[in-house]
Amino acid sequence: MLILITVLMLNVWAIPADDLFLPNINILEELGKIKIMETRMESMEKDMERLKTENAAQAKELETMRGATNDVKDLIKQNEVSKVAFSVSLSSSNGPHSSLHTLIYKHIFLNTGDAYDANTGIFTAPMKGVYAFRVFSKAYGSSDKAVVAGLFRNGQHEISTYARQDGGFIGSSNGVSLLLEKGDKVCVNLYSGYWIFDNEHHHSTFSGHLLFPM
Repeated sequence: MLILITVLMLNVWAIPADDLFLPNINILEELGKIKIMETRMESMEKDMERLKTENAAQAKELETMRGATNDVKDLIKQNEVSKVAFSVSLSSSNGPHSSLHTLIYKHIFLNTGDAYDANTGIFTAPMKGVYAFRVFSKAYGSSDKAVVAGLFRNGQHEISTYARQDGGFIGSSNGVSLLLEKGDKVCVNLYSGYWIFDNEHHHSTFSGHLLFPM
């Protein structure tokens, strides 16, 4: 407003004194025009401020949407990664051995996530989480063919299955939930001097799955 008035006053000063009283020179009219221009400029400034505020709000909303989208992508990725489950059987009898022996369950019913290695019999945790395991061991009905097999984590005993009787078949099962770190290894070991029965009907099995990641 001050600039416009200054410009107008400079123009007025540039007019000869005699012309100031001519009918075509109307200072009030010019001031009125300046007032209109000032009002328009104030309106434009308000519009610009409003647009800035709206743009800032939209930018914040966009950032929030991007964050939500990333969260959804992370959940989808985590859901895909967290699909871990396996179920296997021996398919043939094993033992006895002179020392602790890792059982290799070669028949694979399910191995989602490929965390179980059918070449070694070892399950390797792909992520930190709580896992549930189940072991079923069957013994042939003979006093010299009892079964004692244990589930081990990183070489440390956790649970055992034991079955023995003089006649007929007998089985033993056990299960446990473990908090595993990524890379922890779980397997079933047959104790020395013992024997475990299985055939094409898959009596002796080992299974596990991720309950939830941590």
